[in-house]
Amino acid sequence: MKKALLLISSIMFSFFILFSYLVDKDIFKQFDFNTTVRLQDNISRRFDEFFSIFSDIGNFEPMLILLVVILVLRRKLWGVIAFGLFGLFHIIELYGKFFVDHLPPPQFMLRVKHLVEFPQFHVRSEFSYPSGHAGRAAFLTVLIGFFVIRSKKLNQVQKLIVIGILVSYDILMFTSRIYLGEHWVSDVIGGGLLGIALGLLGTFVL
Repeated sequence: MKKALLLISSIMFSFFILFSYLVDKDIFKQFDFNTTVRLQDNISRRFDEFFSIFSDIGNFEPMLILLVVILVLRRKLWGVIAFGLFGLFHIIELYGKFFVDHLPPPQFMLRVKHLVEFPQFHVRSEFSYPSGHAGRAAFLTVLIGFFVIRSKKLNQVQKLIVIGILVSYDILMFTSRIYLGEHWVSDVIGGGLLGIALGLLGTFVL
């Protein structure tokens, strides 16, 4: 089981590296633009506030708090490694945003509403790849999903419900980043691949 997790994690990280190279070469430029236009054309502006609030959940601070809660409940020293992987994710994210030549969507596509203002950890960069929100969501849902699947306190139906909620959360978070004009779909895919890769590595050590 653990060898399989490590193998899948390595494959996902390899996909991330390859995908990052393709993004840097502007392979997905038209696909990115068309996807954002379709989403914004087909989703009512009434959802701007909902997606903006939902997107705030994916900020660094709430996700860090959630990770702390999860690891406190697990009560394992190996949880320190999960913190390290969470930190590694942000180091790779910042590297991408400074060195992968991929500009964010133009200002006229931006629909985000800053309804909740609180101090945030944020480093400004010119580029947008990969999406930190998508990566954090994927990282934590992989960890939580792994704990749920291995849980002896939940029955199969309860496990399926929790997994369904986690998948729905990821889909909404990924969609919100594109719909709000904060990221292109390739940013979200890249962040998701990186988050899944490191999340699986986290399950390997936990």
